[in-house]
Amino acid sequence: MILTEHPRPSHTFVHISDTHLPGERSPLYGSGTDADANLALMLSRLVSSGLRPDALLMTGDMADRGDASAYRRLRALVAPAAEALGCEVVWAAGNHDSRAEMRAELGLGPAVSGTAGETVAEDAADAPITEVRWFGGLRVIVVDSNVPGAHWGEVSSAQLAWLQAELEVAAPAGTLLLMHHPPLPTVLDLAVTVELRSQADLAAVLRGTDVRSILSGHVHHPSFGTFAGIPVAVASSSAYGQDLAQPLGATRGQDAAQGYNLVHVYADSVVHSVVSLERGSDVGEPVGAADAAERIAGRGIGWRE
Repeated sequence: MILTEHPRPSHTFVHISDTHLPGERSPLYGSGTDADANLALMLSRLVSSGLRPDALLMTGDMADRGDASAYRRLRALVAPAAEALGCEVVWAAGNHDSRAEMRAELGLGPAVSGTAGETVAEDAADAPITEVRWFGGLRVIVVDSNVPGAHWGEVSSAQLAWLQAELEVAAPAGTLLLMHHPPLPTVLDLAVTVELRSQADLAAVLRGTDVRSILSGHVHHPSFGTFAGIPVAVASSSAYGQDLAQPLGATRGQDAAQGYNLVHVYADSVVHSVVSLERGSDVGEPVGAADAAERIAGRGIGWRE
C-alpha cells in the first residue's frame, strides 16, 4: 500500500472576518450588500457541508459601528451554527467594534485585571480583548490591535509584555495568533492609512517563538505573507470584498469576493485555503465523499497515521 505524504490534520478551524453587521439590518453604505444575508448563507453552507471544525475564529469588525443590536443579530446567527458544527467560537475585536458591546452581547465576560496590563477598574469593559484558548496541545492567542478612535492599529506595549510572557512557555503543538490588523505590507495604497503601526515591536516579541501562523482580517481580500519568519493569512470579508483589479493607487469595494478561510493544522504545516461565498456551476464530474474514498482505496493508497 502507498501511504499519503501527510496524515489527516490534527485541527481544523474556520477563519471568518469582517462581518460588518450594521446597527439595523440594511444595505451597507448605500449599496445592495446585505451583510446579514451573506453571513447567514456562509454559515448555512458550513453547517450543510458536514465539516466538524474545532472552532470558528472571528478576527474582528464583527459590527459595522459597534451597535449592541448588531452583536445581538451576530450571536443569533453564529451561536446556532457553532452548536450545529459542534465547535467553539473565538472572538477578536476590530477597529469597527465596540469592546464594551462585544463583552456585553457576545458573552465574553468582563476584562480581568492584569490580563493585558491595561484594565482600568472604572472602565474595564473598554479594556483590550485578549484571550488564550487551548485545543488540546494547540494554543490560540488573541491580541487586540485596536486604537480607540482610530482605524489604524497597534499592539500596545502592555499587551506586548503580556504576549511575551505567555510565549515564554511553548505549547506542545505550537500557537496560532489572532489579531485584526495584519502585520503585512498593504497592496492597496489607501490601506496605509489604516495599517498596523509599530510592527517592529511586535516582530521583536514574536521572532523565535512557537507561533506557527498569524490570522487577521481588516483589508477585505485574501492575502498571505510572512512576518518575523511566521506565515500570515488574511481572510476576506463575509460582508464585501475589495476589487484588486483596479488601476494602481485606486480602491473599490465590491459586493463580490466575499469568503472565509479553512485552516488545517498538521504536525509540520498550517494550510490556509480560501473559500468563496459565490458558487458556480459544475465543471467536470462532481465526486461525493464515499466515491472519493472508494477511488483512493482502489488505487492502493492509505492515509498516513
